[in-house]
Amino acid sequence: MDFAFDAKTEELRSRLLAFMEEHVHPAEPVFAEQLAEREDPWSSVPIVARLQAEARSRGLWNFFLPGEHGGGLTNLQYAPLAEITGRSPQLAPNALNCAAPDTGNMEVLAMFGTERQRQEWLRPLLDAEIRSAFAMTEPDVASSDARNIATRIERDGDSYVINGRKWYISGAMNPSCRILIVMGKTDPDAEPHRQQSMILVPRDTPGVRIKRGMRVFGYSDGDHGGHAEIVFDNVRVPAENLVGEEGGGFAIAQARLGPGRIHHCMRLIGMAERAIELMCRRAVERSAFGKPLARQGVIQDWIAESRVRVEQLRLLVLKTAWLMDTVGNQGAHTEIQSIKIATPSSVEWILDKAIQLHGAGGVSQDFPLAELWAAARMLRLADGPDEVHKRSLARRELSHYLPKEA
Repeated sequence: MDFAFDAKTEELRSRLLAFMEEHVHPAEPVFAEQLAEREDPWSSVPIVARLQAEARSRGLWNFFLPGEHGGGLTNLQYAPLAEITGRSPQLAPNALNCAAPDTGNMEVLAMFGTERQRQEWLRPLLDAEIRSAFAMTEPDVASSDARNIATRIERDGDSYVINGRKWYISGAMNPSCRILIVMGKTDPDAEPHRQQSMILVPRDTPGVRIKRGMRVFGYSDGDHGGHAEIVFDNVRVPAENLVGEEGGGFAIAQARLGPGRIHHCMRLIGMAERAIELMCRRAVERSAFGKPLARQGVIQDWIAESRVRVEQLRLLVLKTAWLMDTVGNQGAHTEIQSIKIATPSSVEWILDKAIQLHGAGGVSQDFPLAELWAAARMLRLADGPDEVHKRSLARRELSHYLPKEA
C-alpha cells in the first residue's frame, strides 16, 4: 500500500498551489468588491474570466473529466487537486473550469451525448464559453426519490414538449447559462426506474421562464452558479435533443451524481483545511481571560478533533476515488455513500467551531467562514440528503444477514 501521490499529481499540485497563492487568494477581496458593486445580484464579475485565462495558460484546466474530452486524470489524481480548489470554492473551481453543475453536465454529454450534442454543447462548455444548468429538483414532490419527479416530457411528432416546474436549479441564473439538462417523465406507466428521461433545452427556448433566483442561507451564489426556480410551459424542442434513450433518465442521473458527490467531498476537505488554518491563526492572535486562546483547553480540543476528522475523511475520499478508478462507480457505491454522509456533516462541524472561535467576526463578511458553513450545510441536501444515503447504505449492509425473499 502506497500513500504517496504519483509524479504527475505532485507536479500538478505544485503548479496549482502556486496559482492559488499568486492569483486566487489575492483575487478574493477583489471578487468580494465586484460582487458588492453589482446592480444585478445574478450577474458575473470580471475577475473570474481573468482567472480562467491565467489558469488555462498554465495548463490548469478541465481536470475533472477523464478520457479524451478532459484533463486525462484519474479520480485519484484529481482528488488532491480538487481539495486545493476547495480552499477558495467561489473562485478556484470556476477558474479551472471544474465547477458544478457544469462538471456533471459535461460528464453526461461525454458519456451519453450524440456527436451533434457534444459539438454543440460539450465543446463550448469545455472551453468555458458558456455555462449550463441541471434541472432535476422540484418544489411539489419529494425529489430525494427521483421517481417522484412530475415534470412531463411528451413526444409530439419530431419534437418533445416539456411542462413542469423546477427549483434550486444550479447554474440557471448565471448570465452565461445557455443550456439546461432537464429530467422528466416520458412514460408514467413504465416500471418506476424507466419512467424518466433527460433532454437538452436551450435556456432561451420559448416557454422557459425563470420565475426567480433562489438564495441559499441568504446567499445569491451568483457567479458560482445561481440557483433558480424555472417554469416550463409547453416548451418544445427537437426530438434529437433527447439525451440517451427514452426511459434512461434515472440511470443517467445516477451516473452523473456519483462523480458529483465525490467532487463535492474533495472540495469540502479543502474548505475544512482552510477553517483549521483560520482557527489556528485566530487562536494564536487573540487572548481571553489572561492567556491566548491557543492555550484554552476547549480551543485545543476543537483543533485536535478537527485535524482527526479531516485526516479520516481524506483517507476515505482517496479510497473511494481509487475504487472508482479500479472497479467503477458501481463497485464504489458503498464508499461513495459513506463519504457523502460523513464529509459534509463533519466539515460543517469544523466550520461551526471555527465560527465560534472567531466570535462575531465568524458570522461577518470579513472572514469566509459563514459562507463556507452555508455551502457545507447545503451539501447535506444536494445530490441526495443524508437520510436517503443512510437508508440505502443500511439496506446494503443488512442484505448480507436478512433471509432472501422468495
